[in-house]
Amino acid sequence: MLTPARVMPKILVVDDEPDALEVLEFNLKNAGYEVSTADDGEAALKKARQLLPDLILLDLMLPEVDGLEVCKLLRRDPATSGIPIIMVTAKAAEIDRVVGLELGADDYVTKPFSPRELVLRVRNLLRRRTEGEEDKPQKMQFGDLVIDIPRHLVSVAGARVDLTATEFKLLIILAQRRGRVQSREALLRDVWEYDNLIDTRTVDTHMRRLREKLGDAARYLDTVRGVGYRFIEN
Repeated sequence: MLTPARVMPKILVVDDEPDALEVLEFNLKNAGYEVSTADDGEAALKKARQLLPDLILLDLMLPEVDGLEVCKLLRRDPATSGIPIIMVTAKAAEIDRVVGLELGADDYVTKPFSPRELVLRVRNLLRRRTEGEEDKPQKMQFGDLVIDIPRHLVSVAGARVDLTATEFKLLIILAQRRGRVQSREALLRDVWEYDNLIDTRTVDTHMRRLREKLGDAARYLDTVRGVGYRFIEN
Protein backbone atom coordinates (compact mmCIF):
# COMPACT_ATOMS: atom_id res chain seq x y z
CA MET A 1 0.00 0.00 0.00
CA LEU A 2 1.42 3.34 -1.01
CA THR A 3 1.89 6.01 1.64
CA PRO A 4 0.47 9.39 0.59
CA ALA A 5 3.15 12.00 0.02
CA ARG A 6 3.38 14.61 2.75
CA VAL A 7 2.01 17.95 1.60
CA MET A 8 4.53 20.71 2.28
CA PRO A 9 3.16 24.14 3.23
CA LYS A 10 3.61 26.66 0.43
CA ILE A 11 5.41 29.92 1.22
CA LEU A 12 5.51 32.89 -1.14
CA VAL A 13 8.58 35.09 -0.53
CA VAL A 14 8.43 38.62 -1.95
CA ASP A 15 11.59 40.75 -1.99
CA ASP A 16 13.41 42.78 -4.64
CA GLU A 17 16.86 41.99 -3.20
CA PRO A 18 18.31 38.81 -4.76
CA ASP A 19 20.48 38.09 -1.70
CA ALA A 20 17.50 38.32 0.66
CA LEU A 21 15.43 36.07 -1.60
CA GLU A 22 18.22 33.51 -1.70
CA VAL A 23 18.67 33.45 2.09
CA LEU A 24 14.95 33.13 2.77
CA GLU A 25 14.39 30.49 0.10
CA PHE A 26 17.35 28.42 1.33
CA ASN A 27 16.31 28.45 4.99
CA LEU A 28 12.64 27.81 4.34
CA LYS A 29 13.34 24.88 2.02
CA ASN A 30 15.69 23.41 4.63
CA ALA A 31 12.84 23.70 7.13
CA GLY A 32 10.59 21.63 4.88
CA TYR A 33 8.56 24.25 3.03
CA GLU A 34 7.75 24.61 -0.65
CA VAL A 35 8.91 28.07 -1.70
CA SER A 36 7.93 30.39 -4.55
CA THR A 37 9.41 33.86 -5.03
CA ALA A 38 8.50 37.23 -6.52
CA ASP A 39 10.65 40.34 -6.85
CA ASP A 40 8.04 43.06 -7.34
CA GLY A 41 4.54 43.90 -6.15
CA GLU A 42 2.67 43.06 -9.34
CA ALA A 43 4.29 39.62 -9.54
CA ALA A 44 3.50 39.07 -5.85
CA LEU A 45 -0.20 39.78 -6.37
CA LYS A 46 -0.35 37.53 -9.43
CA LYS A 47 1.41 34.60 -7.73
CA ALA A 48 -0.58 34.97 -4.51
CA ARG A 49 -3.85 34.69 -6.42
CA GLN A 50 -2.62 31.81 -8.57
CA LEU A 51 -0.85 29.74 -5.92
CA LEU A 52 -2.93 30.61 -2.82
CA PRO A 53 0.10 29.97 -0.56
CA ASP A 54 -0.19 29.01 3.09
CA LEU A 55 1.84 32.07 4.11
CA ILE A 56 3.47 35.13 2.52
CA LEU A 57 6.74 36.82 3.52
CA LEU A 58 6.40 40.33 2.16
CA ASP A 59 8.99 43.11 1.85
CA LEU A 60 7.66 46.69 2.03
CA MET A 61 10.02 48.47 -0.37
CA LEU A 62 9.10 46.92 -3.72
CA PRO A 63 9.07 48.18 -7.31
CA GLU A 64 5.79 48.51 -9.25
CA VAL A 65 3.48 48.13 -6.23
CA ASP A 66 4.86 48.62 -2.71
CA GLY A 67 4.41 46.04 0.05
CA LEU A 68 1.78 48.01 1.98
CA GLU A 69 -0.41 48.26 -1.11
CA VAL A 70 0.12 44.55 -1.86
CA CYS A 71 -0.98 43.71 1.69
CA LYS A 72 -4.05 45.93 1.40
CA LEU A 73 -5.10 44.42 -1.93
CA LEU A 74 -4.62 40.85 -0.68
CA ARG A 75 -6.78 41.57 2.38
CA ARG A 76 -9.55 42.99 0.19
CA ASP A 77 -9.69 39.89 -2.03
CA PRO A 78 -11.83 37.11 -0.45
CA ALA A 79 -9.61 34.48 -2.07
CA THR A 80 -6.47 35.75 -0.32
CA SER A 81 -7.83 37.64 2.70
CA GLY A 82 -7.09 34.81 5.16
CA ILE A 83 -3.51 34.09 4.08
CA PRO A 84 -1.07 34.89 6.93
CA ILE A 85 1.36 37.69 6.04
CA ILE A 86 4.70 38.40 7.71
CA MET A 87 6.24 41.69 6.64
CA VAL A 88 10.05 41.51 6.35
CA THR A 89 11.59 44.94 5.87
CA ALA A 90 14.40 47.34 6.67
CA LYS A 91 11.84 49.95 7.78
CA ALA A 92 12.10 49.65 11.55
CA ALA A 93 10.26 52.79 12.69
CA GLU A 94 7.28 52.27 14.98
CA ILE A 95 4.93 54.01 12.55
CA ASP A 96 5.90 51.56 9.79
CA ARG A 97 5.17 48.62 12.08
CA VAL A 98 1.81 50.07 13.16
CA VAL A 99 0.75 50.83 9.57
CA GLY A 100 1.71 47.31 8.48
CA LEU A 101 -0.32 45.72 11.26
CA GLU A 102 -3.24 48.07 10.63
CA LEU A 103 -3.36 46.96 6.98
CA GLY A 104 -3.61 43.32 7.99
CA ALA A 105 -0.11 41.91 8.48
CA ASP A 106 0.04 39.13 11.07
CA ASP A 107 3.64 39.82 12.05
CA TYR A 108 6.47 42.25 11.29
CA VAL A 109 10.19 41.39 11.15
CA THR A 110 12.92 43.97 10.57
CA LYS A 111 16.15 43.49 8.63
CA PRO A 112 18.75 42.31 9.43
CA PHE A 113 16.95 39.29 10.86
CA SER A 114 17.90 35.91 12.22
CA PRO A 115 16.90 33.24 9.66
CA ARG A 116 16.34 30.81 12.52
CA GLU A 117 13.97 33.21 14.30
CA LEU A 118 12.10 33.95 11.07
CA VAL A 119 11.57 30.24 10.35
CA LEU A 120 10.30 29.86 13.93
CA ARG A 121 7.80 32.66 13.39
CA VAL A 122 6.64 31.06 10.13
CA ARG A 123 6.20 27.71 11.88
CA ASN A 124 4.29 29.22 14.79
CA LEU A 125 1.98 31.24 12.56
CA LEU A 126 1.18 28.22 10.39
CA ARG A 127 0.58 26.07 13.46
CA ARG A 128 -1.83 28.62 14.90
CA ARG A 129 -3.77 28.49 11.65
CA THR A 130 -4.01 24.71 11.41
CA GLU A 131 -3.72 23.28 14.92
CA GLY A 132 -6.59 21.09 16.02
CA GLU A 133 -9.16 22.07 18.60
CA GLU A 134 -10.42 18.55 19.31
CA ASP A 135 -11.13 19.12 23.00
CA LYS A 136 -12.95 22.42 22.48
CA PRO A 137 -16.22 23.41 20.80
CA GLN A 138 -15.83 23.42 17.03
CA LYS A 139 -18.59 25.97 16.51
CA MET A 140 -19.62 28.78 18.82
CA GLN A 141 -22.57 31.15 18.55
CA PHE A 142 -23.28 34.27 20.56
CA GLY A 143 -26.42 35.98 19.33
CA ASP A 144 -25.68 37.09 15.78
CA LEU A 145 -21.97 36.18 15.99
CA VAL A 146 -21.02 32.70 14.71
CA ILE A 147 -17.48 31.29 14.91
CA ASP A 148 -16.92 28.10 12.89
CA ILE A 149 -13.43 26.84 13.81
CA PRO A 150 -12.93 23.93 11.36
CA ARG A 151 -14.06 26.03 8.40
CA HIS A 152 -12.18 29.14 9.60
CA LEU A 153 -15.35 31.18 9.17
CA VAL A 154 -16.84 34.04 11.18
CA SER A 155 -20.18 35.65 10.42
CA VAL A 156 -22.24 38.45 11.94
CA ALA A 157 -25.97 38.51 11.24
CA GLY A 158 -25.39 36.03 8.42
CA ALA A 159 -22.71 38.10 6.69
CA ARG A 160 -19.22 36.63 6.44
CA VAL A 161 -16.40 38.51 8.16
CA ASP A 162 -12.95 38.00 6.62
CA LEU A 163 -10.31 37.74 9.36
CA THR A 164 -6.58 37.15 9.15
CA ALA A 165 -5.18 34.03 10.82
CA THR A 166 -4.04 36.06 13.84
CA GLU A 167 -7.36 37.90 14.21
CA PHE A 168 -9.21 34.58 14.02
CA LYS A 169 -6.97 33.00 16.67
CA LEU A 170 -7.35 36.04 18.91
CA LEU A 171 -11.15 35.89 18.66
CA ILE A 172 -11.22 32.14 19.34
CA ILE A 173 -9.08 32.41 22.47
CA LEU A 174 -11.16 35.26 23.89
CA ALA A 175 -14.43 33.45 23.10
CA GLN A 176 -13.25 30.16 24.58
CA ARG A 177 -12.19 31.98 27.75
CA ARG A 178 -15.26 34.19 27.83
CA GLY A 179 -15.87 36.05 31.05
CA ARG A 180 -12.21 35.84 32.05
CA VAL A 181 -9.90 38.82 31.63
CA GLN A 182 -6.90 38.09 29.39
CA SER A 183 -3.88 40.31 29.94
CA ARG A 184 -1.97 41.61 26.95
CA GLU A 185 1.03 39.55 28.04
CA ALA A 186 -1.09 36.37 28.17
CA LEU A 187 -2.48 37.06 24.70
CA LEU A 188 1.01 37.63 23.33
CA ARG A 189 2.05 34.28 24.74
CA ASP A 190 -1.01 32.30 23.67
CA VAL A 191 -1.79 33.93 20.31
CA TRP A 192 1.63 35.02 19.04
CA GLU A 193 3.74 32.55 21.07
CA TYR A 194 6.72 34.91 21.08
CA ASP A 195 6.82 35.94 24.75
CA ASN A 196 8.94 39.12 24.82
CA LEU A 197 9.87 39.28 21.13
CA ILE A 198 7.06 41.72 20.35
CA ASP A 199 5.42 44.42 22.45
CA THR A 200 1.92 44.67 23.88
CA ARG A 201 0.88 47.40 21.42
CA THR A 202 0.65 44.67 18.82
CA VAL A 203 -2.30 43.24 20.78
CA ASP A 204 -4.06 46.62 20.85
CA THR A 205 -3.57 47.08 17.10
CA HIS A 206 -5.09 43.69 16.30
CA MET A 207 -7.96 44.19 18.75
CA ARG A 208 -8.82 47.52 17.16
CA ARG A 209 -8.85 46.00 13.69
CA LEU A 210 -10.85 42.97 14.91
CA ARG A 211 -13.51 45.24 16.41
CA GLU A 212 -13.78 47.25 13.20
CA LYS A 213 -14.37 44.07 11.20
CA LEU A 214 -16.94 42.64 13.63
CA GLY A 215 -19.07 45.79 13.53
CA ASP A 216 -22.06 45.42 15.86
CA ALA A 217 -20.64 42.17 17.25
CA ALA A 218 -17.67 44.12 18.64
CA ARG A 219 -19.89 44.60 21.70
CA TYR A 220 -18.72 41.17 22.86
CA LEU A 221 -15.12 42.40 23.19
CA ASP A 222 -14.60 44.32 26.40
CA THR A 223 -11.53 46.39 27.32
CA VAL A 224 -10.42 46.14 30.95
CA ARG A 225 -8.44 49.33 31.33
CA GLY A 226 -4.84 48.83 32.39
CA VAL A 227 -5.11 45.03 32.20
CA GLY A 228 -6.29 43.59 28.89
CA TYR A 229 -9.43 42.25 27.24
CA ARG A 230 -12.28 39.80 27.80
CA PHE A 231 -15.18 38.33 25.85
CA ILE A 232 -18.58 39.05 27.41
CA GLU A 233 -21.82 37.35 26.35
CA ASN A 234 -24.28 39.87 27.79
